Amino acid sequence: MLKADELASLGELAAQVIRQAVMGSSAATIPTDNARFAAPGASFVTLKQVGRLRGCIGTLEARRALRDDVAANALAAALHDPRFAPLARNELPYTELDIAVLSTPSTLTFEDEQDFFRQLRPGFDGLIVEHQGRRATYLPSVWEQLPAAAMFVRELRRKAGIENSVALTALRVQRYTTQHSRPRPLLSV
Repeated sequence: MLKADELASLGELAAQVIRQAVMGSSAATIPTDNARFAAPGASFVTLKQVGRLRGCIGTLEARRALRDDVAANALAAALHDPRFAPLARNELPYTELDIAVLSTPSTLTFEDEQDFFRQLRPGFDGLIVEHQGRRATYLPSVWEQLPAAAMFVRELRRKAGIENSVALTALRVQRYTTQHSRPRPLLSV
């Protein structure tokens, strides 16, 4: 488990990477003195403007050092999220970022739909659904917009392109938790 100051350092790293890419400022100072940052980790970087999504890119499996994952996802969220144009310099003053560090996903085993919903922890679980090569995730923070469990799952299936007619028991479902940095403006010091 990361401490609040470690999450803040990762947030500053993400902000530095984005500022460097958008403004051409000095290179990011990647924290190297913390062994937790060098260990494999999975993260999501979310950008918002006035409370609205502006970019969100992440990884579900820990395949590279956490600091490298955060830096790569920050750059991708700012410049390569296919839903948005690349972040422009004039957007920096009103863009906030949030870092979510993911736990290792675990497979959720359930006998039927009722058993699934009994095990689900709204507001706490992030979910990954997968079926026949289609896959999608919602971070635990999405519960704020979709607080009803049935709606959360229905929208996640839609995001993955999995028809509602496919039985829930036919899906591979994994859950994970996250640790979040506090939202921070991109231009804060």
